[in-house]
Amino acid sequence: MDSGEQTPRATGMRRCAAEFADGVTARTRLPLDYGVASLGVVDRIIDGLRRGGARRQDVDGPLLGLGAYVGEVLVRQAGAEWVDLAPGHPLRPVFGHPVAVRMPDGRLWNPLGRTVNRFEIGPQESLRTYFLTLHGRRPVRPVRRDCPSDGRATSLC
Repeated sequence: MDSGEQTPRATGMRRCAAEFADGVTARTRLPLDYGVASLGVVDRIIDGLRRGGARRQDVDGPLLGLGAYVGEVLVRQAGAEWVDLAPGHPLRPVFGHPVAVRMPDGRLWNPLGRTVNRFEIGPQESLRTYFLTLHGRRPVRPVRRDCPSDGRATSLC
């Protein structure tokens, strides 16, 4: 399913992730700090959605927010960048979304689709493990949680 109509462009993914993380943190005090360990929290959030019996179409919005958050962890912790996939790009129908993250080695990864897989398939699709096994990642210095969510980078973010 190409949910491109609902998915922000690459330039809006940082804001999408921040809005989701800020909302979840305010409601639940879960530690969504863009660290690798927080991906275990994302796994547990998805487990909760699954245990609650939610159908996929009922959780598309939260899954988009979770996927944006996972992608932003890749950006901040592994040196990736959000990119738009052109309408004719061969990976766009496979990914099911018009955005991806490009790792420093040039490979494209699909955190939005991987998050959906985590919901549909279950714990064997761990998002924390996904990060730890990605090819092409490189460590970067940590990004502060209070970095601008509008995509503007500063020397501290």
